Amino acid sequence: MTSAEGFQPVKSAGRTLEVLEMLAASGGRRSLGDLARTLGIPKSSLHGILRTMIQRGWVEADDTGTRFGLGVRALQVGAAYLDTDDAVGLLTGVLDDLSRQFGETVHLGRLDGAHVVYTAKRESRHPLRLYSAIGRRLPAHATALGKALLAERADEVVDELVGALPTALTRHTITDLAALHADLAASRERGYAVDHEENTEGIVCFAVAVPLHAPAVDAISLSIPVARLDGQLEERVVQSLRRSVDQVRAARGLLTPT
Repeated sequence: MTSAEGFQPVKSAGRTLEVLEMLAASGGRRSLGDLARTLGIPKSSLHGILRTMIQRGWVEADDTGTRFGLGVRALQVGAAYLDTDDAVGLLTGVLDDLSRQFGETVHLGRLDGAHVVYTAKRESRHPLRLYSAIGRRLPAHATALGKALLAERADEVVDELVGALPTALTRHTITDLAALHADLAASRERGYAVDHEENTEGIVCFAVAVPLHAPAVDAISLSIPVARLDGQLEERVVQSLRRSVDQVRAARGLLTPT
């Protein structure tokens, strides 16, 4: 691998990746004109990129051939990433155990810049539950997972990641940097983060960073509707998450060195 100094990105490769990232973030199909305007790519160039990606299975077109979405090849590569990820494999038992104990939604998430991405999930057994999906990407400052990981970093790093104007997902989301710093300081002191309806109204989440790297890049959370949460349950959840961290710390020697 050559040094990043003096590196010149390959324009066509960059455009191809921009198309994939845009389609992944869209949650639906996009037209050629829409993609061209959003990405700033000339229609003629974009049309050729899309045709190539369709031929290789990375992109699919609708019946009219005018709207485009991700193809099955993207799913295959995403699944392969999870299948070969050491942390996902190592933490399978921990996630299963938390799910059995509480019957609530359990997530494993990874910090990705200013966002956290769900890399594994155990579904709640209750009808009233948090909606989520593996691969979903959310602002780190608005989730317990993300805050547990941001708390591992200095305030100046947090500011650089989240920016001056953090996005509000609900009326409870912390959007003031000073308030976010205080919340992260409290998370460091108690050893876990809490999302008080900051991502989804009616849902409280508790999360701990996974001590596989320093600073941590993965975290585990447990999400509970406010209607089912009381002080006794909260204490049980926190204790179980702390035990999970101890289990991971004891097992981290099994992780493949990076």
